[in-house]
Amino acid sequence: MRPFIFIVSATTVVALLAGCGGGAKTYEFTRTQACLKEQGQLVRPAPATDFVAANALGGALNVKFPANQVTIAFGLDSAEADRIANAYRRFRGRNIGIEDALSVRGNVVLLWGLTPGNEESAGIDACLKGP
Repeated sequence: MRPFIFIVSATTVVALLAGCGGGAKTYEFTRTQACLKEQGQLVRPAPATDFVAANALGGALNVKFPANQVTIAFGLDSAEADRIANAYRRFRGRNIGIEDALSVRGNVVLLWGLTPGNEESAGIDACLKGP
C-alpha cells in the first residue's frame, strides 16, 4: 500500500510543478499586431534580409517609429525566444553592440534599430498581448 501512496504523491507533485509553468509569459503575434495597428503604429513584415526573424516559428513583424524601429520575433515559448536572441548575438556585425537594443520578454525577442526611448518601449509593451 505504501508504494502506491508514494507513486500517487510523486505524480501529484510533478503535475503541480508542471502546471506552474515557470512564470514565462506567452505573447501572440496576431493580437499584438492588431493592438499596434489600433495604436496607429506603422506595422510591416520583418525585413526580408533579417533571416533570424524570418525563421521565428511564431512569426515576426517590424514597427517603424519616426526615428527608430523594432523587429519583434515571436517564438513558440521562452526557450525558443532565447535561441532567437542568441542567433541575433551570433550574427551581429563585428563592431555592433547589440545588448542595449536586444531584449527577451517571455516568448518574444525585440531588436531595436537604436536603444529605445521610454515612450517607444512603453507603446510596444502595452501591445504585447497573450492568448
